[in-house]
Amino acid sequence: MPLIQINIMEGRPPEKIKALIENVTETVSETLDAPKQNVRVLVTEMPKTHWGIAGVPASETRK
Repeated sequence: MPLIQINIMEGRPPEKIKALIENVTETVSETLDAPKQNVRVLVTEMPKTHWGIAGVPASETRK
């Protein structure tokens, strides 16, 4: 059973996350010849204060 974990910065609309889950499931299913019902996708949204870019929190660089 494939388990895919994706970490993204918070702020995307639910329909974008749904599309991400659908697309990743399709790709993994085709690539690994795994039934879609066996593919698990876990999307974790990280606060911008917890995401560092070049040593600076994204909350300070992406306003």
